Amino acid sequence: MKLETDVVIIGAGPCGLFQAFELGLLNIHAHIIDSLPNPGGQCTELYPDKPIYDIPACPSIGAQELIDRLLEQIAPFNPTFHLGQQVIDLQRMDDNRFHITTSTGNEFYSKTVIIAGGVGSFEPVQLKVPGVNDFVGTQTFYSIKDRNQHKGKDIVILGGGDSALDWALDLYKDANSLVLIHRSEKFKAAPASVERMQRLCDDYQMQFLTGNVSKLLHSDNTLKQIDVTGLDGVVRKLDLDQLLIFYGLSPKLGPIAHWNLALKKNQIIVDTEKFQSSEPGIFAVGDINWYPGKKKLILSGFHEAALAAFAIKSYLNPGEKVHLQYTTTSSVMHQRLGVDDPYKESDSEAA
Repeated sequence: MKLETDVVIIGAGPCGLFQAFELGLLNIHAHIIDSLPNPGGQCTELYPDKPIYDIPACPSIGAQELIDRLLEQIAPFNPTFHLGQQVIDLQRMDDNRFHITTSTGNEFYSKTVIIAGGVGSFEPVQLKVPGVNDFVGTQTFYSIKDRNQHKGKDIVILGGGDSALDWALDLYKDANSLVLIHRSEKFKAAPASVERMQRLCDDYQMQFLTGNVSKLLHSDNTLKQIDVTGLDGVVRKLDLDQLLIFYGLSPKLGPIAHWNLALKKNQIIVDTEKFQSSEPGIFAVGDINWYPGKKKLILSGFHEAALAAFAIKSYLNPGEKVHLQYTTTSSVMHQRLGVDDPYKESDSEAA
């Protein structure tokens, strides 16, 4: 399939989805490519039930709920999704457009490209213990997609970062028992999370052990126990139903590394006016980009998407002034969003 378009967004995470919304407000239709089978990026794939507390006007919102609301928000603009495929090549053509090829053989000829690929392609850092892969998805997990699957279980969580602590603090309430294991007493998680975990341990609501999993013990194709080697060298056996492994993600920039873009520590360097890369016409928003003071927050990505949309509108229409119109008052915005104009006089009022 060959398609011609004004904009291709690479990445269907929250920032990529909001980018489609901001472009839609400016009457620009977007094609969105993502390697995952569903929109949502890490929010859907890694922690759909995890609550997020720093989205404006949402004191608490689940990661999947955020994606669902973003999809509802962009529905009036009907962006075209191309899921389950990865961009494997991007080349600038003689006419200044970009030729994009995906792993499924689709080809796009686009005037602009927005990279919203989070940390690039990623995969969980795996537990290197023989036999662990035999139980992935049944008793060993690198992500949680349905927290109900873990209710009433004897759970062991491995890791010392935010994901491990966040899930331990979330799951202990419904688990039969929960043990957190980390290689040391030094954590990479938020101090408040560590303090709360320690209080729960003091109250015997969960348990914390230092050490490393050294062996899996199973019978009848069922994981029964693990050996935990402590810092003192003593091996302790621990019964369990499920082993949840949160050692973090191993980011892989993938083909982006070969697109001749200026990079800083595997992030695309952009300016803070247009969020354009070193290559004119290629923009980057969200965790994939870098600029002085960059903060890897979803709300920061939303801000970047808004400014990038205006920059792209100007790039596509050189010399034309791009007017800022407010969605609260602009009848043009209301028409594009498919909502009633609250300031339009009704027939009875006009009479």
